Amino acid sequence: MEPERDDEKPPTMDITSLDTYVLLTLFVNILTSQAWQHMGLRVKPGAENVEQDLERARTAIDCIAFLVDKLTSHVQESEAKRLKNLLADLQINFVRISKN
Repeated sequence: MEPERDDEKPPTMDITSLDTYVLLTLFVNILTSQAWQHMGLRVKPGAENVEQDLERARTAIDCIAFLVDKLTSHVQESEAKRLKNLLADLQINFVRISKN
């Protein structure tokens, strides 16, 4: 077996081959990261300072709520609970930040 060369690219994955519910969970995780960034609670990769855009945060959270609703009956109970807790965390923080 030959050692991997540094100039070789790692294999890519065709995300369209993922199960629909796995893909939706991936979208939830991506949107969650975006929501935290738009609320100004995390720095965007490559940025030096936090930037707040509450309208984008609200849109991401609304989409997450829709996806969590669709996913809860199709994933394991522990995953459904994790998703609901994640959504509640985002919503509570959004309300807290919006009041300032």
